[in-house]
Amino acid sequence: MTLGSFVVRNTFRNKRRSLLTMISISFSLLLLTMMICIWRSFYVDQVAPEASRRLIVRDRVSLAFFLPAFYREKIRSVPGVTSVVPITWFGGRYIDDRPEHFFAQMGTDPDEYLKVASDKIIPPDQVKAWQQDRAGAIVDVTLANKYRWKIGDRVTLQANIFPVNLDLTIRGIYHRDPPQNALYFNAKYLEEAYPWFKGQAGWYAAQIDSPENVSRASREIDDMFRNSPLPTKTESERAFQLGFVASLGNIKAFILGICGAVVFTIMLVSANTMAMSVRSRTREVAVLKTLGFTRQRVLSIFVSESVALAVAGGVIGVLVAIPVIAFLTHSFIGLGIPLNMKVRWATAGLSILVSLVLGLVSGYLPAYNASRMNIVDGLRHIG
Repeated sequence: MTLGSFVVRNTFRNKRRSLLTMISISFSLLLLTMMICIWRSFYVDQVAPEASRRLIVRDRVSLAFFLPAFYREKIRSVPGVTSVVPITWFGGRYIDDRPEHFFAQMGTDPDEYLKVASDKIIPPDQVKAWQQDRAGAIVDVTLANKYRWKIGDRVTLQANIFPVNLDLTIRGIYHRDPPQNALYFNAKYLEEAYPWFKGQAGWYAAQIDSPENVSRASREIDDMFRNSPLPTKTESERAFQLGFVASLGNIKAFILGICGAVVFTIMLVSANTMAMSVRSRTREVAVLKTLGFTRQRVLSIFVSESVALAVAGGVIGVLVAIPVIAFLTHSFIGLGIPLNMKVRWATAGLSILVSLVLGLVSGYLPAYNASRMNIVDGLRHIG
């Protein structure tokens, strides 16, 4: 029998205890993998080239304050700006208030919107149909598949933020990578239904001709409105999206807190299992040392068992996380889950590495105590 097979057989000697430990570690690694994926999606992954040339111009104080319509042409006059469109969050209810029926709904200018959102792919005939229908709308293909919408279907958005219902007709279905799960309609339709809103916009999206001009254009836009009654804050699309995330609370602290709790849990579970294993095999350890096993060999055996158990649980947790994350990103789009979230090789490797290190750390102390056990005391042990 080789040392490896000996370690494997002893790791799963008590099948019930080993199975429960692996399940606990797997669930913890599932949570850890999800947190790492969310962190990467929010703060690490790079945006598409088109998005790097987009600027969002909003009120400096809060998104709750609208910007006047004449800001649009002033922004367009800034050198480097090629297109500008108004965008307003409608926030209506579709069917009911359940999270699975929530999706982004925004009013904009159909004639120019796709010049700014050039990363959206949609057939030209559908674009023309949307531009010609004041009550028309376009939706992301993932959203259309979820609700089984097709061209010509009617969608009613019930009053929530704005005191009006919108009866929209789907005129186009666009593709975008990653998917956006959003619906866009003509802001003029909202102005006609709610005259108070006329001449206003939630924010403006501006397309810049090259990445080199983004920083300069951002400064010039804010300088232009610095002394106006409604000063602006111009930022990248990524920063604007993170601003939405920040409105939910300190997401970084939340993720780090979850990761810390998960790591601590794995360490406790693994350490408790190894302590129980060593205690139940005290006389066996004494016999091994009697047969000539050195302290280092006994130490390596028990540490290897702890690492094997932790890594096995970690691998299972990562494998389970892959379909779970895929399901969440396609089914619960209203819960703040990044739609481009997925388990990458680097994420899986990091999670398994964490389980390996924690198995090593948590198993070392029980293994060290076993390696220093006196042979006579071990043989006399009853338990």
